[in-house]
Order: sequence, then C-alpha cells, then structure tokens
Amino acid sequence: MAEFKGTREAFAQAVMELAEQDDRVMFVSPDSLKAMRAVKFAERFPEEYVEVGISEQNAVDMAAGLAASGLVPFVATYGGFLTMRACEQMRTFVAYPNLNVKFVGINSGLLGGEREGVTHQFYEDLGILSNIPNFTILTPADGNQAYHAVKRAYEIDGPVYVRAGSGREKDVYPESAPFNKEGITVLRRYGNDALLLSNGFVLDRVLEAAEVLKAQGILVTVGDINILYGKNPEAIVREISASERIVTVEDHNINGGMGAYISKLSVENAPKRITRLGLTSFGESGPAKELADAYGLSVENIVETVKHIGKQNSDKRKE
Repeated sequence: MAEFKGTREAFAQAVMELAEQDDRVMFVSPDSLKAMRAVKFAERFPEEYVEVGISEQNAVDMAAGLAASGLVPFVATYGGFLTMRACEQMRTFVAYPNLNVKFVGINSGLLGGEREGVTHQFYEDLGILSNIPNFTILTPADGNQAYHAVKRAYEIDGPVYVRAGSGREKDVYPESAPFNKEGITVLRRYGNDALLLSNGFVLDRVLEAAEVLKAQGILVTVGDINILYGKNPEAIVREISASERIVTVEDHNINGGMGAYISKLSVENAPKRITRLGLTSFGESGPAKELADAYGLSVENIVETVKHIGKQNSDKRKE
C-alpha cells in the first residue's frame, strides 16, 4: 500500500489498485479528476475512465448503465453535489434497481469546506441516504481508513456511499488497520462511566476528550461507528447495553446521521439516555478547527457534556 496524504489520495490509490486487479472497475468523473487526485488513474487506465463534465446527474446515470452492463463504476466528487444535486438519480436509477455503483463524497461535514464555505460543506448527506433503501454507508475516520473503505465498497454487492473528507484530517488509525465489518471499533476502553460514539473527522477530538476525562477520574469507552444503518448492528448494541450514559459526536446535522442511528438502535434494543452533539444549523466559512469549536464540537465541550450528564444522573439517584 503506497503512502498518501489524506482521503482524496487514499481514494485514488485504492481505485487504481482495484483497476489493476479487475478491468471491470471504472471511474466516472463529473469534472472531479483533479479534486479526487485521480489524474494518474486516467493516465494509466484511459479505457476505464469516463469524463462527463460538471454534470453529476449524468455521471450517476452513466454509472448506472455501466453497472447494468456488469461493470463496477465508482463516482467520486463533492458529497453534496452527489447526494443533493443527483439525489433523484442515486435513488431511482441506482438504489431502486439495486445496482452495483460505488459513490465517494468528499468535503463531507462542516470541516470539509473551510475554504469554500456553506456551498461546499455537506452535513446533510448521511441523512439523505439513510432514507434511501439498499445503500450501504461507510464513514472512514481518516485517509488510512478511507483507503480500506474504498476496497470494502468494491467487495459489497450493491450501492455504497463512502463519506470522505477534505484531506486535512488527522490520522487516527495505522495504515494496516482493516475496515471493521462489524460497524464499530472500540478505540479506548477505560471504563463504563460513559460511552462516547463518534465517526469521521471529529473522532480525534473524542479520543482527546477521553484522555482529559481519564485524568479527571472519569473513565469512558470510545467507539468509532464506521458503518451507518448496517444490516448487522449486534456489536454496536452490545456496547450500548453496557453503558448508562451515551454521548454521540458527529460532523453532521444531528437529524438522520450517526446520532440518530444510535438513538434508533437504543430505542429498539436497549433504551438509554443519549446526548447528541452535532450541527443544528448551517455552518459558515472559516478554518476547520475554529469552526468545529464554534459549533460545539470542541474537546472542552465534549468533556463538559459528559460531566454534566453524569452530574444529572447523580442528582437523580439522590432524589
């Protein structure tokens, strides 16, 4: 596996390796070749590369036709331009016939569009796709996991959406760590004072918050939820069942994303109190770290949230 800087380069490396192994693998580009760092793919595999220009709807329709012919197309560009501009095509021409098309959406989340602002920040994509049957949704936390997520998407039969970032994410996983098929990876298990569940590009903040809490005598478990609305959530349910306090942290609107998924699993299997940290409004332009802090995703806010719900539980027991 070659080294790469971030999620975009990870996609390009993974899809090139897949094309080397399987000549059915295609890359359909809606003028996203450079954005996806995939120029080398077009040079090495010109017959597996299709350029449709700035036309996401046409890209999805083209991919549907390729998949219906037995090929394995990847469509990769900005996440919102896929899930919003081409939503109807993803729903009707890919998901409804359950075709084998893979989508990779970059700049997902508030942190993804710091240079372009609200038009290139996409924190609704998971909520949109979670309402469309047949999609498998993968949410890698960093470039290393994005590489394995693209490989995993190829292995899955049917529509897949890989939520990728801007390329400026901190590495949380080593290169060799596989993409966990169970939908959750426990990264810290200090205790059961609280269960912190996160995914994507704020996961490093949750891990830092766990260390701060540990230093204050509050022992938590941290889990990375890397598959949303999966078919086999048993491992996630086990973690939910083992904790009384659950906090979800996500770079997405709290409706329809990871927090909503965890709430659904809890209500249906092990009812617990869940506090969701995420977006409730539109974002704005600005540096990624400062934006995350301003919208409640700071390490300090995560720590204080865990402590606050702990105090509330303690007060209830005294009553």
